[in-house]
Amino acid sequence: MMKWMDISQPLTNGMPGWPGDTPFTFELSCTKEESGSVNVGKLTLSTHTGTHIDAPYHFDNKGQRVLQLEPDRYVGIARVIYLPDANAIGPDELKGVELKGVSRLLIRTDTWLDRSRFPEKIPPLKPEVALYLAAQGVKLIGLDLPSVDPLDSKTLLTHHALHQEDIHILEGVVLDQVQPGDYELIALPLPLVDADGSPVRAMLRPL
Repeated sequence: MMKWMDISQPLTNGMPGWPGDTPFTFELSCTKEESGSVNVGKLTLSTHTGTHIDAPYHFDNKGQRVLQLEPDRYVGIARVIYLPDANAIGPDELKGVELKGVSRLLIRTDTWLDRSRFPEKIPPLKPEVALYLAAQGVKLIGLDLPSVDPLDSKTLLTHHALHQEDIHILEGVVLDQVQPGDYELIALPLPLVDADGSPVRAMLRPL
């Protein structure tokens, strides 16, 4: 049986996060020596730390929170494609890609290879790609980038366009060593009742 591949960013103190967002920290709030029996850790982090999903509430006050999202979106067959030279990704960049029957699409760009630093620029998804993906049947889009929109965007047009077409968003996956093809994907969010996003442990297994 083929082994699972971890495509999640390791969560560690000092890791880069979105500028101005809550930095990730882990510390022991109680040690085995203090308690007499166990170590107990404490996490401080953003809901958009590392590899994560965006709930619609992230950019729409009336949007669904994490626990309201369908878990099935984040488990199942996914196609990985490789687009290393795009300045932005829209229908033209996807025209040569076979997407028939694909409901989960992961795009490897190799733009963010140095994970010790937050990228200065990324190839975002163009808003018009949402209609194109929806027409192919895509229900989940994932990227090896921290956002589907330009890093300086305040309007988040692509987030809104994807939501309009009922396409869920997975960001920050690590696809550097993943070859194009079809895989089994697991990228389940935590059962956060009111949250706007959630870190995930994203895994792929070749079919």
